[in-house]
Amino acid sequence: MTDRRKRQRVALIGSGALYLALLAAPVWAGNPPWQKLTPVQQEALAPLQQQWDGLPDNQRQRLLMLTRRYPQLNAEQKQRLHSRIVAWSQLTHQQREQARQKYLAVSKAPPEQREALKQQMMQKAAVVPPALAGSAASAVPAAESDR
Repeated sequence: MTDRRKRQRVALIGSGALYLALLAAPVWAGNPPWQKLTPVQQEALAPLQQQWDGLPDNQRQRLLMLTRRYPQLNAEQKQRLHSRIVAWSQLTHQQREQARQKYLAVSKAPPEQREALKQQMMQKAAVVPPALAGSAASAVPAAESDR
């Protein structure tokens, strides 16, 4: 058998093994069910435990990316992350898209304009009635009123 034939045979066997490995991989490899999340991921995403398995794959992927930084956060930052996860999960798809578009617009603005926009948002947040201050409902009207 020639060297060329041997290389072809090895390549064929290798590609067959890769194919079989892909077939054997679980369907949820990129978006595991709640029970398959690591303890750190479960802690970071605890507010979403009940609804995790029903979330769309793209939303799960975004949330899993958040968990990478979680161990480095202090207690106050972890609490803020949890409250924001709850607020975000209560928004509709359309409201989330509006928030993403607004974030992109602010992030592309020049630094001095960005600072002015932050000040405006902080002033609007200060106007929210105390009864709504911690709820997700307070985030929605502020986001929509800028449009």
